[in-house]
Amino acid sequence: MELTVLDTNLSKINIIDIFDSLIWTDRYFGSGDFEVYTKASSSIISNLREDYFLILKESEHVMIVETVNLKTDVEDGSKFIVTGRSLESILDRRIVWKQTSISGGLQNGIKQLLLENAIDPEDPDRKFNRLIFQESEDPVITNLSIDTQLTGDNLYTAIQQLCESNGIGFKITLSSDNEFVFKLYAGKDRSFEQIENPFVAFSPDLDNLSNTNYYHSKTPYKTITLVAGEGEGSDRITSQVQLPSGAGTDLDRREKFTDARDISTLVDGVELTPEEYNTLLFNRGIISLLESQQSSSFDGKIDPTVNYIYGTDFFIGDIVQIANEYGLKGKSRVIEVVFSEDSSGRDIYPTFQTIE
Repeated sequence: MELTVLDTNLSKINIIDIFDSLIWTDRYFGSGDFEVYTKASSSIISNLREDYFLILKESEHVMIVETVNLKTDVEDGSKFIVTGRSLESILDRRIVWKQTSISGGLQNGIKQLLLENAIDPEDPDRKFNRLIFQESEDPVITNLSIDTQLTGDNLYTAIQQLCESNGIGFKITLSSDNEFVFKLYAGKDRSFEQIENPFVAFSPDLDNLSNTNYYHSKTPYKTITLVAGEGEGSDRITSQVQLPSGAGTDLDRREKFTDARDISTLVDGVELTPEEYNTLLFNRGIISLLESQQSSSFDGKIDPTVNYIYGTDFFIGDIVQIANEYGLKGKSRVIEVVFSEDSSGRDIYPTFQTIE
């Protein structure tokens, strides 16, 4: 694998294809990251500077160099470790500056957040000069709706939570004329339970999946949340929100508290009705519970030359069929793809999130 290095003006300055190891991770529900580990030299240090951009031809994402670490060692030689996150992470540099109410289409709501806080804000110093919004025409995206209120939230976190709670991804890619293009997208269903798209299946029996790792944790799981909005003490407005399957009883009941004090009953000088305000609290509670669900994932090394080719037959965000040698199987979404290269060779490791 080789990395194309761009300076802060997005001008190409070099290509790096010699390093001890490279780990490059793309994610569906958020920003990816990378690590380059290599021998230190004046050339590599000058080419991998903070705020420089990296491009990997296997990925559509662009990484930003954020951390550089030079380790000197007289016996083994000096090492240079460079890490950073993908372009989506620039949204982490902004907050939702003022009270913002969003009601209607999810895509329009996210566009509003970006316009007001990053693309065309009132304060020109807050503007990202290269960032643009590209609307999706996918009905999976356009049919989604939202009803929420935000104040002071981190812009990246707000968008990431809205997308993940609705099962969609977001990305910022680099256009041919060096614009940062934000777009929402949804993966395609390629499982056995549909007939619109060609099937994609991974299993040791098909010789295209090995070194599998199954993980399941119930530690963060919550079934009901007490959402607390405006007010103080006993006068504080609260709402109980539970999972559709119910809150449970005895040991099955798992409670959490959600602080929604930032949700105001007064929007643009207009007082919300109790029903409207309770809807906002309910939606905040649903997002809070979605962040506290059981976590199931499945990953393994795939052979990119057997059966299915990543980037051609399946993509990040797609739903595929998986199975391992111990009977763990079913529909799963590709939520992460890791490209790695070291002395042992090149590998691709997708992570699949189990779909209940």
